[in-house]
Amino acid sequence: MDINESPLSRTPSLYVVATPMGNLQDITLRALAVLRAVDVVAAEDTRHTKGLLSAHGIAATLMAAHEHNEARAAEQIIGRLAAGEQVAFVSDAGTPGISDPGARLVAAVRAAGHPVVPVPGPSAVVTAMSVAGFVEGGFHFVGFLPPKSGARRSRLDALREGTDVTVFYEAPHRVRDSLRDMAEVLGPDRELVVARELTKRFEEIARLPLGEAQAWLDADSNRERGEFVLLVSGAPPVEGLDVEAERVLKLLLAEMPTSAAAKLAAEITGQPKNALYQRALAIKSESEPDL
Repeated sequence: MDINESPLSRTPSLYVVATPMGNLQDITLRALAVLRAVDVVAAEDTRHTKGLLSAHGIAATLMAAHEHNEARAAEQIIGRLAAGEQVAFVSDAGTPGISDPGARLVAAVRAAGHPVVPVPGPSAVVTAMSVAGFVEGGFHFVGFLPPKSGARRSRLDALREGTDVTVFYEAPHRVRDSLRDMAEVLGPDRELVVARELTKRFEEIARLPLGEAQAWLDADSNRERGEFVLLVSGAPPVEGLDVEAERVLKLLLAEMPTSAAAKLAAEITGQPKNALYQRALAIKSESEPDL
């Protein structure tokens, strides 16, 4: 698209616009053009967004669209789109709908038959992954863990066998407790990357064993301030299953589907479910006749 062309479609659309996480210079040229051109900007916090727009010399009509009024805001936005208006949506920082309001709004607008257009830009999870240095595998984005320890530990236990990097968001008043639960449930030897206050003045990125996280926090009281992205390395590979686990798995595979057999074998033998599932796939493949 030519830089001088209109950034908007001829069809009235909802534009989901990523905005800076902290550094105002991180906003894209396309985002600025869209925010200037739309009829209304729906914002998680209109006061916050007014400051962002003012910094870039944009005067826009604002409306509130946050987690407490998302359903009502969606109805208003759908009405505006039906009337031929163009609408942008922004959260306070980063990409909307990623552990921020926006997903329900997008779903409602799509269900009403109107186009939803992504305007990409800053995202904390991608920003943190880009500087983490984890070489192998992909990543699994979790977002915020439950605030209470029991539920949090249960969620972590369900993630324990995953071999991909796991990415969490955390608030400053919960980061210490969350890191303690991670070390106890996932194991202290996992590699941790703490990305704090990304793109902001006091940005800090550190890589260390998960078991050393509490000492790292203790070393500087400022380290419990700000918004956090926590990246934890995946479970170490399992060298092999013991003879009994292999025997149980083969017996179960003869009677039930692969996933169910691996799950039940894990409950019976105490071996990792992921390792059992991978072995089950291999057994199935070995048993299939060559064509």
